Amino acid sequence: MKIEQKSWKDPVLIAMVAPLAIVMVVFFLIPLLMTAVLTFQTTQYYRLSWTWNLKIWTEVFSKPHYWTIMLRTVGMAVVCVLLCVLIAYPAAYAMATRLKTYKTQIQILIIFAFLTDAVLKTFGWILILDKNGVANWLLMHVGFPPEMLNLLFTPAGTMIGMVYNLVTYPMFTIYLSLVRIDRDLVLAAYDAGASRLRTFFEVTLPLSRPGLYSGAVLVFVLSLGAFLEPRVLGGGTAPLASELIRQSFETRVNWPLGAALTLVLIAIGALTLVLSAALTMRRRTNEGRPA
Repeated sequence: MKIEQKSWKDPVLIAMVAPLAIVMVVFFLIPLLMTAVLTFQTTQYYRLSWTWNLKIWTEVFSKPHYWTIMLRTVGMAVVCVLLCVLIAYPAAYAMATRLKTYKTQIQILIIFAFLTDAVLKTFGWILILDKNGVANWLLMHVGFPPEMLNLLFTPAGTMIGMVYNLVTYPMFTIYLSLVRIDRDLVLAAYDAGASRLRTFFEVTLPLSRPGLYSGAVLVFVLSLGAFLEPRVLGGGTAPLASELIRQSFETRVNWPLGAALTLVLIAIGALTLVLSAALTMRRRTNEGRPA
């Protein structure tokens, strides 16, 4: 089979790539450049002053308060990834192996979870986590003390909302990886005398890593920008980076500071994507080498 070599000077290839390139430039690169330009300005009397200096960046890197919130955001994102993976993998494994009969119905439910408005889902947790909510009502009728749970307006409440809104992403990516595993490989492991547990860790889990990694990275990047959960369920008691950026733009009317913090958050997310891509390429290179 002859492989046709394509050149970037090919008019057909240029015509195919041009629409996407224009969209990326207009809606991503230009706003990002404008945000970067804004970080070199200052504000005076709540008005933007075009000064072109490094005052804002000096403030960002000299005040530990900002980095404390950034580290808290990264920590919450890491915990959210771990919880989402621990919940999503068994659910995806059950869908791919044990619940094949209900595969279509389960996929429809997952799609509904994607389409349901995050605002409605987040505010719905208030009715459950409140002191007089559903959770404490059930515990009280079982025999526990009244108002035993006090999760609303706490970091734990924020984490519950984040996991609830994001767990469907790794569930879907892991499921796609599991259904693509050749069943004959699993049966061959059983024929070789491997137990179910050993087969899972030596066959199923390694072959499902692409979906696991992609789902984890997706949850991490989305967790960095979590806004509703810390504001609604956390009550602002432990603000994350998104709340800090909102306060910089709206409350303090310090647009350059908000732009600088936005770029720092984007840099953290971009660095995560670069590292995950590098690790994936390295793993594929090692797997391709002869033993």
